Amino acid sequence: MPLLRFDLIEGRTDDELKTLLDAAHRAMLAAFKVPERDRYQIVTEHKPSRMIMEDTGLGFARTEKAVLLQVISRPRGKEAKQTFYRLLVEELEKSCGIAPTDVMISMVENTDEDWSFGLGRAQFLEGDL
Repeated sequence: MPLLRFDLIEGRTDDELKTLLDAAHRAMLAAFKVPERDRYQIVTEHKPSRMIMEDTGLGFARTEKAVLLQVISRPRGKEAKQTFYRLLVEELEKSCGIAPTDVMISMVENTDEDWSFGLGRAQFLEGDL
């Protein structure tokens, strides 16, 4: 059950946002092998002066299409994470024209006890999922 939180510079249309979110969902499905309806995505848009995303000295420039993605998820293996990173930039470049250098991803792990999908219950712990 990954929760994907996108920080973007404002200015994309609703159709562009849908395309971006759909591309990210395809990458997540392929890399993490989660169910199709396991989709939780939040977009926060910022004025250009309110989102600074440099390159940590790697020598590439970012553009106004920059995407900062925080993935909050149960633990995933190193290979699954690397597959997700690769598939995400491939999907975003192909579907949205976003350069791989414009995509930054941060994984935040938690455990089964950290999720409730509703009803005030811990579905992973209680055997529903």
